[in-house]
Amino acid sequence: MAKYLAQIVVMGVQVMGRAFARALQQEYAASQAAARARGRSGQESAAASSITGMSLQEAQQILNVSTLNPEDIQKNYEHLFKVNDKSLGGSFYLQSKVVRAKERLDEELNIQSQHPQQQSQEKTET
Repeated sequence: MAKYLAQIVVMGVQVMGRAFARALQQEYAASQAAARARGRSGQESAAASSITGMSLQEAQQILNVSTLNPEDIQKNYEHLFKVNDKSLGGSFYLQSKVVRAKERLDEELNIQSQHPQQQSQEKTET
């Protein structure tokens, strides 16, 4: 009886191991496909984050924008820059964060304008 129980346990572990290995292979293939889909614009965006020291998400949070709409970005930038003016009792540190966030979002808009066909392909793949 113990022999059969041990065989069942071993067989179950083997089946689970194979299923886990297949799932891992599929996940790896999917991540490679996503990396290829991001391609050059993804690399440029990551480089811009590295250079400015601010991620795209952080810049969007600072300027309180959810989409990369140039008009909204400019409007929020002007408001936050004015509110944080040191001569009006604001914070120079916060004002500089607002400037850096605008620079980061402008860089992202520039990257997106250089690679519009690639982004339309990404939207159709997802």
